[in-house]
Amino acid sequence: MKKIFTAVIATVLAVGCGNRYNSVDAEGFAKALEDPDVQIIDTRTPQEFSEGHIPGAVNLDLDREDFFDQMGSLDKSKPIAVYCRGGRRSKIAAERFSGCGFEVTELDGGLITWEGEIEK
Repeated sequence: MKKIFTAVIATVLAVGCGNRYNSVDAEGFAKALEDPDVQIIDTRTPQEFSEGHIPGAVNLDLDREDFFDQMGSLDKSKPIAVYCRGGRRSKIAAERFSGCGFEVTELDGGLITWEGEIEK
């Protein structure tokens, strides 16, 4: 129920406020990753992350209650590139990050659209 509520709130915020982040395809995401300062964030569960992730990514599980606390470990002066498996969780996370002042690029369609390198 909590997950559904979070998704509904994120959707309302995205529709009401417009995207305050860049949602890009895999090619655009790869371009964002070329920035040496970018912080790559994988919002999936630790188990999903261990099965394969974009090299250099840090796992911040969106479903954890301390997600906002985990965000505090990131540098707001550096851009964020965020993704998940299919795009739902990364859009919610992108809205949260951008609402907290981060510059955010989100992988539209998630990791299933990614054709780049995967690290296990």
